[in-house]
Amino acid sequence: MHEIEVMTTASLGDTSYLLVSGDEAALVDPQRDSWEVMARCAEAGVRIRYALETHVHNDYVSGALEVRAATGAIVAGPARAPYAFDHLALAEDDEITVGDVTLRAMETPGHTAEHTAYLVLDAPGGPPAAVFTGGSLLVGGAGRTDLSGAAHTEELARAQYRSLHRLTRLPDATRVLPTHGAGSSCAAGPVARGRDRTTTVGDERRANPALTPRDEASYIAARATDLPPYPAYYRHMAPLNRAGPAVLGGVPTARRLSPATVAGLAGEGAQILDGRGRAAFAAGHVPGALCEELDERFASLVAEVVPFGTRIVLVLPAPEDSFEAEALVQLLRIGYENVAGVLAGGTEAWAAAGRPLRSFRTADAAELAARLDEVRALDVRPSRPDGGVPGTSAIPLADLPARVGALPRDREIWTFCDTGRRATIAASLLDRAGIPVRAVTHGGAATLPHP
Repeated sequence: MHEIEVMTTASLGDTSYLLVSGDEAALVDPQRDSWEVMARCAEAGVRIRYALETHVHNDYVSGALEVRAATGAIVAGPARAPYAFDHLALAEDDEITVGDVTLRAMETPGHTAEHTAYLVLDAPGGPPAAVFTGGSLLVGGAGRTDLSGAAHTEELARAQYRSLHRLTRLPDATRVLPTHGAGSSCAAGPVARGRDRTTTVGDERRANPALTPRDEASYIAARATDLPPYPAYYRHMAPLNRAGPAVLGGVPTARRLSPATVAGLAGEGAQILDGRGRAAFAAGHVPGALCEELDERFASLVAEVVPFGTRIVLVLPAPEDSFEAEALVQLLRIGYENVAGVLAGGTEAWAAAGRPLRSFRTADAAELAARLDEVRALDVRPSRPDGGVPGTSAIPLADLPARVGALPRDREIWTFCDTGRRATIAASLLDRAGIPVRAVTHGGAATLPHP
């Protein structure tokens, strides 16, 4: 028998799993910061035998090598995955054992060419109790097939169609344990938020829209076209995971930096990220800083506007020691490792050193609605299902860094989105460029006039 712990990383929309049988365990699709679960296993006397990968990940840095370094676990994964490090390659019907449980490989290409699912078998010859489906069959959806490039999208979509229908021939009671879920850009189309992270084959066969098309051609037409853009950092993840990311051994400690050092780093091209709330940022921030409120969406929004590999300086809410690990872990999960340090004492230390702070004005959605005919407003939502707000311009936040230089500078621009979060980041981008700006920090497009 076995137990399976579901471990969700909400900021990425992903789930890892700890399968335990007796005193042995396997970590499936582990995140880079799996140190806590490894420590819990050690305390409980459970040996992690395998770090098991369903595919080469495109949305986060794998923690498999961290697990191996800390526990001696074997890294196992798809036979067709071109990993540059030693691993146990698992092809169709290959098996590994964890305690009394057998895990059997089931090749399910589609989301990626090498994608492999794993059946969980409690008894030889018996039905599977569960299947780790990675980025193949999801709760209410399926993994997208365009992440390997346009030249492979149709081929992988055809493979995904076949893989999905192969998985749905498993018994109805088989528990489906996907890696990707709501909030992940690895899903093809929206995955319903609020639904469970796991499901069963029977439930998906009855209700999953990805299984509705009757033939391969219909599936491709319905699922493999008009996919939304995926985050720019994705293109760096698969090469990093194939090569094998650096082993950290735990959350690193960030250096404390003086105002003079931060100013020097900024002059050399480092990007200052301010994790305080939007009101505090607007009232006073280090020149050139971007407002990146430190919550579960912190790193994913950093990745929208900060190029991969950029050197980073953090300004954290007080007390800094309470927020440092969260900021660093979120960045490390997606490969943003070049963190020079933290501005010691934050903006108060900056001002005390005689250095100027910048600020910009803010408004709420009601103020914008009242003045919409007279102000220049910029919609920075990633999409506009409402068709957009008449009289406004629109640039998705992710596109704004490349287009900010073309914006007019003759009068103030009001930035808005749905909640104020992206609007404030956009305002910080404009402020960095010297463009007069006002951020709509509360409320957004839903309260504005529409066609």
